[in-house]
Amino acid sequence: MLACLLASCTTQAPSPRPSQTGTQAPGRLTWMLTRAALASVLSDPAARSRLDGAPVYQILQTGQHPLGAIPAVPVVTVSSVSELAQTLSGRRLPTGTRAVLYDPEAWPFTPVAEQRDPAKAAQQALRLAHAHGLRLFVAPALNLTTLRPGSGPRWQQFLRLGLAGAMAKAADVIELQAQSLERDTGSYAAFVHEAARQARAANPRVTILAGLSTNPPGAEVTSQQLTAAIRATSGVVSGYWLNIPGRGQRCPRCNAPRPDLARQLLGALP
Repeated sequence: MLACLLASCTTQAPSPRPSQTGTQAPGRLTWMLTRAALASVLSDPAARSRLDGAPVYQILQTGQHPLGAIPAVPVVTVSSVSELAQTLSGRRLPTGTRAVLYDPEAWPFTPVAEQRDPAKAAQQALRLAHAHGLRLFVAPALNLTTLRPGSGPRWQQFLRLGLAGAMAKAADVIELQAQSLERDTGSYAAFVHEAARQARAANPRVTILAGLSTNPPGAEVTSQQLTAAIRATSGVVSGYWLNIPGRGQRCPRCNAPRPDLARQLLGALP
């Protein structure tokens, strides 16, 4: 299975702007937020000024309409290839959608076959997206490693399996779900730097984002920890998916949402 993952390849479309190198100053970072998260941070003038003029991707569920408060590229998220196919065939994308995000995780929303070989599934998603003139984002979760034998922390298994490179071959943008590591700046930086290296080696044209969360499962995080994570990795990624997850089926162990923490973080960046 690992050989299959590492051998996966596909034809690449031009990488989306901004930055193919990922070497941006903090003031020009790309931000990706869900529609609800975006709405919650725009109420703060300092946070809004951080996003004004910055490249912003707005993540939508199928059928949602984008928030028009600031210019943001709509990106519709799906958790399986079949969901993507249904969304595209039913013409259920909101006007202005430029990309789709394939989010495979070890959860009920992604078929087990796709969890076992997410790179093959991403190739299928890429062909579907490009056939409809859309870019493909992929966001493989660290818990995909639970379906493969191994030991040690998930992030280290993810690196040993070469999943970042395998997924980057089948994507225009890859988002590294590093948010579970953000309390430990050293681990966060080690994972993001190595995963970004693997992704860029496999696909020099890929754009790389990293994940942050205001309220992941476990101990509460602080804005200082989030800021430290950005400072340690902003030289190797183009930007960040700033998560403010709500409790529910997709994040049953998440703490209560902390939009105030996201506003604090954005307002404090230089």
